[in-house]
Amino acid sequence: MAILVEPELDVAIIGAGLSGIDAAWHLQRRCPDRRYAIFEARDAIGGTWDLFRYPGVRSDSDMHTLGFPFRPWRGDKAIADGSDIRDYIEDTARSFGIDRHIRFRHRIVRAEWSSQTARWTLTVEVDGAVSTVTCRFLFMGCGYYDYASGHAPDFPGRADFAGRIVHPQHWPKDLDVAGRRVAVIGSGATAVTLVPALAARGAQVTMVQRSPSHIVSQPSRDRVAHLLYRLLPEPVAGRLARWKSAALGLAAFQFARRFPRRMEAFILNGVRRELPDLPDVDRHFTPRYDPWDQRLCLVPDADLFAALRDGSASIRTDAIRRFTPTGIELASGGHVDADIIVTATGLKLHLLGGIALTIDGTPFVPADHLIYRGMMASGVPNMVLALGYTNASWTLKIDLVARRMCRMLNHMRRHGYDICLPAPPGPDVERRPLLDFSSGYVTRAASITPAQGSRTPWRLHQNYFLDYMTLGFGKIGDGVLRFARTGDASARG
Repeated sequence: MAILVEPELDVAIIGAGLSGIDAAWHLQRRCPDRRYAIFEARDAIGGTWDLFRYPGVRSDSDMHTLGFPFRPWRGDKAIADGSDIRDYIEDTARSFGIDRHIRFRHRIVRAEWSSQTARWTLTVEVDGAVSTVTCRFLFMGCGYYDYASGHAPDFPGRADFAGRIVHPQHWPKDLDVAGRRVAVIGSGATAVTLVPALAARGAQVTMVQRSPSHIVSQPSRDRVAHLLYRLLPEPVAGRLARWKSAALGLAAFQFARRFPRRMEAFILNGVRRELPDLPDVDRHFTPRYDPWDQRLCLVPDADLFAALRDGSASIRTDAIRRFTPTGIELASGGHVDADIIVTATGLKLHLLGGIALTIDGTPFVPADHLIYRGMMASGVPNMVLALGYTNASWTLKIDLVARRMCRMLNHMRRHGYDICLPAPPGPDVERRPLLDFSSGYVTRAASITPAQGSRTPWRLHQNYFLDYMTLGFGKIGDGVLRFARTGDASARG
C-alpha cells in the first residue's frame, strides 16, 4: 500500500478516535488553510470504542459530555453502548469531511524533531512499507492505553485451567457463554459492565473481586436533556445539556473530596436499597479507598444489581490463590466453579502510542518532563498531548486542548514564529504524580509517565470550568510558553 499523504504537513494528528476527530474539526474551522492528516494505526475510526468489543461495552460517563460539542449527542441513551459511540464518531468524521484526511493502517513508529528545520520527521509503516513525512506540529491523539495488550497478572495454576481464559480487550467473536459458568475477575468498570451483559446472554456469572469498587446506579436516559431538546434549538439545548452534566459531575467530585465519609455512606446506602437481601452487602461494596481516589463505576438502570437480585450473577470478595482445572481457588479455601474465566484485571498505560520520540537527537524520556496546562511536555517543541480528565468525560478536556492548540498556531502565524515550547519550570515547582489516582493502571505506570507540578500552569486542576476559562481565554504568551523562529538561538515569549 502506498503512503497516501503529502510529504510535508502543517499538522499531523495521531489517532482517529475521539481526540483525533475533535482536533481535526477545530483545525478545519479555526485554521482552515493548514494542511493536516490523521494517522491511524488500525483500519477503522473510533479508537478505544472500535477496539473494545466485549459484551455490554458502554460509556463510563454521560454522552452529553463525552460527545463532541460541535455535534451534540442525540441518542436516546446518555450512557451509550460502545457500538453506538463508534457509529457516532464515524458519522461525525464523514459529516465534516474529516474521514478524507484519515490514513488507515499508517503506524507512526518514530518522530524526530529538528530545531534547525523546525520540523518533525515521522517514520511511517504501512503494510510493511516504510516512508517518512514531515510536519510542523504534532497532535498526539492516541490516548494512553496500550492497544496491544491489557494488564494480565500471572495467576498461579493458569496453565491447569481446562476451560477458556479471555481478556476483555481481546474478546473472541466466537465465544458463546449461554449455559456456561463464567468467572469474571475484577471489580472495575469493565467487570461491572460484563457481569450483567454475560448474564443476559444466558451465563451463570460470578464476579470475583479482591477488593470492591464504588458503584453508583444512574438512569441510562437523561430526562433533563430530552426536555431541553424538545423546548430549545438543538445548539442551545446541546450546550445546556453539556454544561448541566459537567456541573453535576464536578459538584459530586468536589463533595466526595471534601466529605468522603458522607459520599461513601450515600453510595453504600444506594447499594443497600438495590440489594436488600444480599448477604454481606457492606463487605462486597465497601472499598478500601475513598470515593474518587479511583473512578466511580456507573451502572445504567441498576443492571448489575438486577442480575445479582435475580440470581443470574453472584459476587465473591476474596483473594485468588490459584487457578484449578475447574475454576478458581480462593485464599479463604472456597472455590468458584467456572467453564470460562474472564480476566477483567485492568489496562496498561502506553504513552504516545509507543512512538519513539527524539528532540534534536536526544530520546524523549516522559518521566523527565512536567506537563504544561495538561497539554504539552516541558522542553518539547511543537507537540500537543491529548490527556483527558480522570474525574469527568475525556472529551471535555480534549476539546479545550484542541481549541488552545489552534489559538497557538494562529498566534505563531501572526507573529512569524516557527517554534513554541513550554520552558522547563524552576526548582520552586514541586513534582507530583501526573494522575492523582490510586487505580492499578496508574500506579503501575508511575515511573514511565510525565509529572505535574505544584502550581499553575503545571498543575492539573481536573476542573472543566476553570480550564474553560484558562485554556479558552487565557493569554497565549504567558511567560512560560516560549516562541522562536527557525535559527533563533533561544526561544522568547
